[in-house]
Amino acid sequence: MAVQVSDSYTVTSVQARRALLKAFQVKRPVFLWGPPGIGKSEVVSEITEELGGYMIDLRMAQMEPTDIRGIPFFNKELGKMDWAPPVDLPDEEFASQYPVVVLFLDEMNSAAPSVQAAGYQLILNRRVGKYVLPDNVVIVAAGNRETDKGVTFRMPMPLANRFIHVEMRPDFPSWQAWATAKGIHPDVVGYLSFAKQDMYDFDSKSASRAFATPRSWTFVSELLQDENVDQETLFTLVAGAVGEGLAAKFQAHRKFSAQLPEAIDVLNGKVKELKVKEVSAMYSLTVSLCYELKAIMDKKEVKKDKLLEMTNNFLTFMMDNFETELVILGSRVAIKQYNLPLKPSTLPCFDDFHKKYGKYILDAAR
Repeated sequence: MAVQVSDSYTVTSVQARRALLKAFQVKRPVFLWGPPGIGKSEVVSEITEELGGYMIDLRMAQMEPTDIRGIPFFNKELGKMDWAPPVDLPDEEFASQYPVVVLFLDEMNSAAPSVQAAGYQLILNRRVGKYVLPDNVVIVAAGNRETDKGVTFRMPMPLANRFIHVEMRPDFPSWQAWATAKGIHPDVVGYLSFAKQDMYDFDSKSASRAFATPRSWTFVSELLQDENVDQETLFTLVAGAVGEGLAAKFQAHRKFSAQLPEAIDVLNGKVKELKVKEVSAMYSLTVSLCYELKAIMDKKEVKKDKLLEMTNNFLTFMMDNFETELVILGSRVAIKQYNLPLKPSTLPCFDDFHKKYGKYILDAAR
């Protein structure tokens, strides 16, 4: 597939992951660019965790040059000046405990020029003074673009040339896959699946302090975990995370979602017809069904026959009540991310499901 390259070439978080993993293999430092709140640090953190490694997170904007170079001291044994290496940089003993150590230089271009200059040798030559990076340490830096209204310094060209540069962009399909894998609240996933344009509305020219990003919607998800908070307080907090306009739209969405049946009742076959026809609420129910079925499967407290019955009810309910896009969303989450037991030989409704959505099932399973 041909790749169109321009001065503003950007990638999704999924593509950024692939690029980082390849760069790790050849130990080339990567600078991960992107607007605020799109998940740059989360990508690095999750890759580190999946590799069984350890991430050292250095906030470069808060550092001094000596935090990288170390400080000089008089070595009595040598009778000359020596350097004490910084404690934040890993030594061989520490690095040997992990298959990989990721040295994450966050807010790199927000650091003072003197701090950036101190990192020249470390970033390219993997050493600074007498200190040498262990072989299993890889370097990733991250920062906002100069157009994002953050505190940034123009990166010196010699330093820029020491990195492989990757710029991330907000991407809803990538976020949706991440959100359902991480169990982001179904009301958040459902609303944004319906109103994809509201996932990210950062405008560097706006004076608004609160704006929607994947990070701020994660805050909203966390706020929804407390069912005892009153609606006025919840609205205040959501507005403070994503802005007043989106908070009002999200609140209206939740009023419809509150009328939905319990996911467990659908899976048990107690509810077969959906009376609420608000599309955004139906998205939330689709996600809730996937979450509930996954939780039941993970607990392994339900016998196999009962689990298959619930899975059959899951598919039947979606086919009877949802439009094609919602059915495909549910099957994608179930097949691609949760590996739920959607096997033809075990589900009575599967033949009918395959006739209606067979080509989408093949795509979801890839």
